[in-house]
Formats: sequence, C-alpha cells, structure tokens
Amino acid sequence: MNKSYHEILKKYTEKLLPLNHVVGVGYGKKIKDNDMTDEECIIVMVDQKLPEAELEKEDIIPQQLDGMKTDVQEVGEIRLLQIPRDKKFRPAPGGVSIGHYSITAGTLGAIVKDKETGEPLILSNNHILANTSNGRDGKAKIGDPILQPAAYDNGSKERDTIAHLYRFVPLEPTRSIFRPIHNTVDCAVAKPVSKEVVENSILEIGQIKGIAEAEIGVTVVKSGRTTGLTESRIRAIDSTVRVRLDPLREAIFTDQIVADAFSEGGDSGSLVLDKENRAVGLLFAGSNRATICNKISNVLEQLNIEFYEPCDEEEQEKKEEEKEQEKREDKEIKEKEPERILDIPKLYSIYLVLLILILDLAYRKL
Repeated sequence: MNKSYHEILKKYTEKLLPLNHVVGVGYGKKIKDNDMTDEECIIVMVDQKLPEAELEKEDIIPQQLDGMKTDVQEVGEIRLLQIPRDKKFRPAPGGVSIGHYSITAGTLGAIVKDKETGEPLILSNNHILANTSNGRDGKAKIGDPILQPAAYDNGSKERDTIAHLYRFVPLEPTRSIFRPIHNTVDCAVAKPVSKEVVENSILEIGQIKGIAEAEIGVTVVKSGRTTGLTESRIRAIDSTVRVRLDPLREAIFTDQIVADAFSEGGDSGSLVLDKENRAVGLLFAGSNRATICNKISNVLEQLNIEFYEPCDEEEQEKKEEEKEQEKREDKEIKEKEPERILDIPKLYSIYLVLLILILDLAYRKL
C-alpha cells in the first residue's frame, strides 16, 4: 500500500472540501466503467458529477495531486440515515405514521392520559384522526379505525388498526368573511386496542417532562413522520391565521404559535417541545416559510387529557411487579395448604400411637 497518500490527504483535504459539489475526500482505487481497477488514487466525492464546461475554473479537480491520480466519484448528498417512520411500530411511540383509515398520513403526537379514566390515549390532529370532521358531516365517527402505519404508508384496517377514534374537537370552516367562526385547536385522541401497542415516549426525543408556555425566540423541536427530528424558533404567539383546509374551504384559527418552517406534509400531529422536553404546542399546519401550532394548554383542556408524569410509567411498572409478586405468594400459599391438610392425619396417628404406648405401660404396671 502506498504510504504517501496520508500526506497528500493531509495537504489537500481542507482545500478540496469547500469546493462546490465536493462532499468528501479519501484514498481508494480508480473506478472505470463502474468497475474498480487496481490503480490507487485520491477519490474526490461529489454530490453531482458535472462536465468541466459547467464548472467554475476554481471548482475543477486537478487530474493529479503530488503525483497521485485523482478520481471524481459521484456519491450524492451525504446525510444521516433516519429511522423509517412510515413503517409499522409495535409498540408505537410518538413521531411515527398514523391516520384515520380515510386519510393519507400524519404523525402520532404522543401518548396521553384520559383525565376521567386514566387510560392511555393517542394524541394527534383532528384532520389526522378524524378526517377534518366538524362532527356533523359524517366524515368520521367515534369508533372509526385508526391505522399505524397510515393508509398512504400501506396500512390496512385488517392488519394495522392500532386504535379507534375516541374524542375530537370539531373543525369549523369559515362560511362568511363577515361572521367568521374561530377555531383554537385541530386535535383529537384515539383509544389504543390495548396498552401494549403504544409506548409513552417520542422517537428520538424521549419522554415528555411537563408543559411550557410558548415564548418568542425560544428554540423548539418536533419528531415527525416525514422530516423526522427537526428544530426551529418561535417567531410569533397569540396569532390569528387563515388555514386552507382543502381547495374549497379555509378556517380561521386564533391563539396560535408561529415558528420558522420545520415541517412538511405528513408531519401534522407532531408534538412540539422546548429543549427541556416540555410540550409547547401541537403542529397542524404550515408553509415553506412557517409552521403553525396549537397552544398545548388549549389542546389538553379541550380534549380533557394530560401528559403522563415522567415517573408515572415507572410507578405503574412497580405496581404491576408488586401485583405479580402477590399473585406468586398467594399461589405458593395455596399450593402449601393441601400439604398442611394432609399433615393433620399424620399428627393424629402419632398422637394415637403415643396414647397406646402410654396406656400399655400403665396396664403393665397394674
């Protein structure tokens, strides 16, 4: 192996990386007609291989560097390989594909707790879990199947029903510009088919640690089906916005949070948190320049739900372990009871023998 390539890389890597289209520099073998040759070279990796005529003079790679040939190889844009969030997850955490069986796909926001029953529920948008229903249009009804992954991601009612629509806040489109109806939330919850199919955490974020009020300039994060883990900055609060529901209808939303764009289609339903994992909002709309979120306090109040405390899950597991231990102890006691019952005749037999011996001794003395 040619040892001089170390020095060449050390000398030229920092000069080559800033060039347009260059994404990497390394040592390897020259590729010719898609086959690897035995010729050693300095590999210059580019996101797109272009003819020299289309490059600026300073972006043209020299054919040799200190006597070693170069080879420009197209590798594309290099990025982190994210978890495929459009697949089936069991148990399913926040941040993955979900949706009413009639819609395309959205994001499972988080696992929350019903304030009345204490049961776990799946939180997302109305337009994700309830098909943008106003409650009177027949577009969704309580008990409708919720798929994970969603229908757009090849989910089916037969294989992938993870929950059923449980509760939603109606979405009211604007009917007149003179008397507009104001919405404050786009939210709904679904009841899982069992506790085992969901997980109280958010993909790449972890557990939720309470809630916080949105503040201008604060950095927020979200974990969504389409764009994964992204962060942004809050630019406005207490906002009133017009949102296009479909090509024919729009709705007005008040008391909204506006952040710099950090979402795309399919990310709706994502929970938005601050850097301390405190929930701030529920993402539901956006553009190529902004993302719009409901205030989380409004969402929790109108759905009558709350987040699990970080320790709730541990306490629940501890209680379940204690119950299992009690069951084991009860079982052991029940298994031993027949033995004790069987021992009673044996004790009587011993007493009887002793009594006979005593009587025999007394008779002999007489």
